[in-house]
Amino acid sequence: MAFAIGPYCVEKPVILAPMAGVTDLPFRRLCHDQGAGLVVSEMVTSDVRLWNSTKSRHRLVHDHEVSPRSVQIAGGDPQMMAEAARQNVALGAQIIDINMGCPAKKVCNKAAGSALLKDESLVREILETVVNSVSVPVTLKIRTGWSQEQKNAMTIAKMAEDIGIQALAIHGRTRECKFQGSVEYDTIAEVKQAIQIPVFANGDIKDAKTAKFVKDYTQADGIMIGRAAQGKPWVFNEINHYLQTSELLDPPALAEVKALVIKHVHNLHQFYGDYLGVRIARKHVGWYLQTLADNTQFRSVFNRIDNTQEQLDQLEEFFARQ
Repeated sequence: MAFAIGPYCVEKPVILAPMAGVTDLPFRRLCHDQGAGLVVSEMVTSDVRLWNSTKSRHRLVHDHEVSPRSVQIAGGDPQMMAEAARQNVALGAQIIDINMGCPAKKVCNKAAGSALLKDESLVREILETVVNSVSVPVTLKIRTGWSQEQKNAMTIAKMAEDIGIQALAIHGRTRECKFQGSVEYDTIAEVKQAIQIPVFANGDIKDAKTAKFVKDYTQADGIMIGRAAQGKPWVFNEINHYLQTSELLDPPALAEVKALVIKHVHNLHQFYGDYLGVRIARKHVGWYLQTLADNTQFRSVFNRIDNTQEQLDQLEEFFARQ
C-alpha cells in the first residue's frame, strides 16, 4: 500500500487534500493522528510580498509538524513560483506541491490554479522552473482538463513526469465543472497506466466504500480526501481499515468524538489566539454537528460565543446531553 515521494515513504494511502481555510496546522495534525498518510498545507500564494498578512503568516508555520511536510503553492508566474518554493523550503517544507487544480474564480482569474491547464507551454515553464529551483520533491495537483472538450490531463501528466514531478494528484472533473456534476475516474485510470510516478485520485470520495471502489477502479497509488474529512477526520482510519480488510470500522464512540472535538477546538485557540481561534472553531464545530446529525439549536448558540473557555464549557455540556 505504501508509495514514495522522493526520499519519503508514505505508509498509508489516504491523503488529506489541501483546502484553503481548512487544512491549517491543527487540522493537519489531527488528520495525521486519525490515519492520513500525508497531509498537505493550505494553498500559499506565490507572491511573497503578500506573506506578511495574518492569514499567510499562519499558513507558513511548517515546523513541529508531521513529516513529510508538504506545502502547496499557487500562482501563474514561473519566477514567483520558484521563489515561493525556495522560501517555503527555507521555512521547513519537505515537499512542494503545485496547485493547478483549484477552480475558484479568485484563483483562476489570476491565471493560476486550474486556469493554467489552458496554457500548456506556461505549465511546462512553471514546472521546470520550480523543479529546478529546489532540492526537495515537487508534486502537482491538476484537474482532468480545462473543459469537457479540452481534457489534457494525459498530456500534462506525461510532461510533468518528464520534467521530474514526483507525484500527481488528479481531481476527476474539469475546471468548467468546478464541484458540480459527477466525477469521472476513467481519465485518472488512463493516466495511472501511462506514467510511473505515484498517482492520487481525488473528487467525491466521501467514505470507505467509495475510496476502495475508486482505488480499485483507477489503480491509483493513493486516495485524496478533501471535504469528506471536514467534521469527520476519523474517515482516514475508516478508509485504511476498509482497504486492508474489506470490513467497515465501527464509528468512533461518542466519548472519543467528544475528546477529539474538544482537543481540536483547544488547539485552534492555541494556534490562532483567542480572537481568531474562537471564530475559526465555529466552522469546524459546525461540521462536527453535521456529522453528528445534530438538529438542536446548539449550533446557533455556539456561533454567538466569543470566549474560548465558554466554547469549551458549552461543548462539554452539549456532549453530556447526548
